[in-house]
Amino acid sequence: MSMVSMLGVTVPKNPAPFTQEYEFEITFECLQEEGLEKDLDWKLTYVGSAQSNQYDVKLEDLSVGPIPQGVNKFVFTAPAPTLEQIPKDEILGVTVILLSGSYRDREFVRIGYYVNNEYDSEELNSNPPPTPILERIRRNILAEKPRVTRFAIKWDSEASAPAEFPPDQPEADLVADEEEYGAEELAEEEEELAEEAADKGVEKDAKMDGVETADGEVEAENGVEEDEVSDDGSVDIEGESEDELEEELEEEGEAEGVPEGDAMDVDMDKPEVPAAHKAGEAMIQ
Repeated sequence: MSMVSMLGVTVPKNPAPFTQEYEFEITFECLQEEGLEKDLDWKLTYVGSAQSNQYDVKLEDLSVGPIPQGVNKFVFTAPAPTLEQIPKDEILGVTVILLSGSYRDREFVRIGYYVNNEYDSEELNSNPPPTPILERIRRNILAEKPRVTRFAIKWDSEASAPAEFPPDQPEADLVADEEEYGAEELAEEEEELAEEAADKGVEKDAKMDGVETADGEVEAENGVEEDEVSDDGSVDIEGESEDELEEELEEEGEAEGVPEGDAMDVDMDKPEVPAAHKAGEAMIQ
């Protein structure tokens, strides 16, 4: 629990010339009945560059005390930064100032304000000189929208110290393995994997069966019986041999009245296969 509660910060002189000192009126409340044992330390920092913190300028630091219980108010003043402390090309434009409060070297609050620096004339703003003219620059602190960050610290007693570690949980080691967090989810995941593997096995068998069935259908369509396939993979169409084909051709020649001598002119090595047989060959190929 914080022993100091920030009630408000005001900036009385704003806008103001760049070279004028800063002034903040700070109001806070001490919640500890006997007050604080030590002083509160305050510090004002000017951020000279957005590229590196080496140009952060500590404008002033101040210790306030003793701090009694109740509402307290004081005015914190700090000098403006000098030209030598800030990069020349980053004086104009928007920057930040930080007001921080600490107790026993422990920061408990940080308040940040945006600050806009510009010349007091449009001509200089349009064409700024190579070397800034600080007397012509005016600053405007965006005091209505501060960024406040609070930190939990230890004040004067252990009771006010924040919890640095989670509480001990000795009962966590007594939980049985099957009751551990995630055990049920792990079992469900293993069951799903088993079901998925089983489904894949069934699907694989079905696909193999489908191949056999498909092959059987193709064979039936082509009219090829299993016993018609020889050992070397060739097929005897209708079980006819070359001699039978020759005899058939001779019979057809006699039926058409072709003399026997003319029938001998037929090329027996390349018999003319009937159209029905050609169709059968095309189907097998």
